[in-house]
Amino acid sequence: MDQRSGQKRAVEYLYPAIDPFDQRVMDMGDGHRVFVEQCGNPAGVPVLVLHGGPGGGCSPAMRRYFDPAVYRVVLFDQRGCGRSRPHASVETNTTWHLVADIERIRQALGIERFILFGGSWGATLALIYAISHPERAAALVLRGVFLATRAELDWFYGGGAGGFYPDLWARFLAPIPPAERGDLIGAYHRRLFSGDMLSEGRHARIWANWENALASVQSESGMGEGPSDYARAFARLENHYFQNAAFLEEDGWILKNRGRITHLPATIVQGRFDMICPPHSAWKLAEGWPLARLWMVPMAGHALSEPGISEALVRAMNELRPQIAP
Repeated sequence: MDQRSGQKRAVEYLYPAIDPFDQRVMDMGDGHRVFVEQCGNPAGVPVLVLHGGPGGGCSPAMRRYFDPAVYRVVLFDQRGCGRSRPHASVETNTTWHLVADIERIRQALGIERFILFGGSWGATLALIYAISHPERAAALVLRGVFLATRAELDWFYGGGAGGFYPDLWARFLAPIPPAERGDLIGAYHRRLFSGDMLSEGRHARIWANWENALASVQSESGMGEGPSDYARAFARLENHYFQNAAFLEEDGWILKNRGRITHLPATIVQGRFDMICPPHSAWKLAEGWPLARLWMVPMAGHALSEPGISEALVRAMNELRPQIAP
C-alpha cells in the first residue's frame, strides 16, 4: 500500500472533527495557568487525553479517536506548553506537579474515574498518574510506550537511534563540541537555558527536529522548520524532564510499581519500527499484566498520525466502550 492511500484510510477510520463544549483556563495556584477543554458527550464516559513531549501540547486532531456520542473527552495542555501559561516555563514544572494538575482537573469537572489515553510521554504520565491514584483510573489506552528509564534516554540521545539515521544524527551532534558529546542531554540543557534567546531558539529547533524526523516510518519530513515558539517550549520542557530523569525516585520506577495497576484493563499500541520508543518497553510493560493487550502494528513508527497506529487506537476505544460504559 502506498503512503497516500494509507493516510486516506486512516482519515476515514477516525471520527469526524468535533468542537469543544467547554474550554477553560485553570489557575493552579503556583503561577501556572493550565488550558483545559472538553468535547463529545457531556454525560458520556470520561476519557483523559495526555499529550506527548513533555511540551507537545494538544491539537484538535486528538479529539478524533473517540465516538463523540459515547465519550466525554477531556484534553489539557500540560504546564508550559500549548495554550497554558507561562509559556516554556520550567519553574514548578515536574511530573508530580502534572499529576496534581490532573487531580485538580478531575475534581473541578466532577469526574470520578477516567480512561487514560496517552502516547509517548503521555503514556508515561498516564502510568504514573494511575500508579499514584489507581482508584481514579478506569482503564489505560497507551501508544508508543516510554518508561522514562536511563536505557531509553541513552538509546535516543546516546547514538542508538542515530545508528539508523547517521545523517540526521550528525545534524543533532553538529552544534555540540566533541568534548561535550558524552552527555548530549546535559550539553543541550546548557544551551536551551543559556538566557540567550537566539541561541536557545536555534538549539531548540535542532532538538525538536531530531525527534520529529524519526517519528514516522513513512518519511523524514520532520526535518523541516517548525514554529519557533513551539520548538522552544517542546525542547526546553522535554530536556528539563529528561535532565531530571522525569523526577522519579529511581530508575525503572514505573515497572517496579506496576503491581498497583495490574487489576486495570490496558491496551498498548506499539509501532514495530518505533525508533523513538522502541518496542522493548511496551513488551516489558505488558509482560505478566493479566489484563493488558499488546498490539504490535507492522510497518509503523512512533507517530500518532500513522495509519496503522490511528486505526488501532480507534479500535481500542471502540472495543473498550461496552466494558467501561456505565
